[in-house]
Amino acid sequence: MKLQIHKELEEKMQKTIRVFKEDLNAIRAGRANPALLDKIVVEYYGSPTPLKQIASVSAPEPRLLVVQPYDKTAIQAIEKAISQSDLGINPSNDGNVIRLAIPQLTEERRKELVKVVKKTGENAKIALRNERREANDKLKKMQKDGELTEDDLKKAEDEVQKMTTKFGQIIDELVSKKEKEMLEV
Repeated sequence: MKLQIHKELEEKMQKTIRVFKEDLNAIRAGRANPALLDKIVVEYYGSPTPLKQIASVSAPEPRLLVVQPYDKTAIQAIEKAISQSDLGINPSNDGNVIRLAIPQLTEERRKELVKVVKKTGENAKIALRNERREANDKLKKMQKDGELTEDDLKKAEDEVQKMTTKFGQIIDELVSKKEKEMLEV
């Protein structure tokens, strides 16, 4: 039973890391990356639809994204969704594809984005700590119910802490990697 709690905790922590990586990909680093548009939702035939379901996104050049809709009638809706997003990129539409020129980031903007990356990392670490607390609470309840001895509880809590530390280090590494990427000109 104790192992089940550890297994559930590890799965939750891995999911936290996955979500954190997706969040990092959505923060632009001055380079064209199709993942920048992953969170864009387009009003398509009256229903909100993720952009990647109605168009292909490619990066043919380091500072250019090309969005090719599968259905040409959706081009206006896609352009509108990109314009209204918080990316700060103006789309240009030639009737067949939408081109997004990724502007060079200013030094000031890079520093702001690094702060966003650090805040996102801190939020991911808070999620890990919450998951650690839930697991420890379950373990303490098991000990109270007589399912675990005092020694087993201590060992199980140590294992929970090791997992938390391991996943926290992964987040730190991802943050510093993204920070380097953003500060390089």
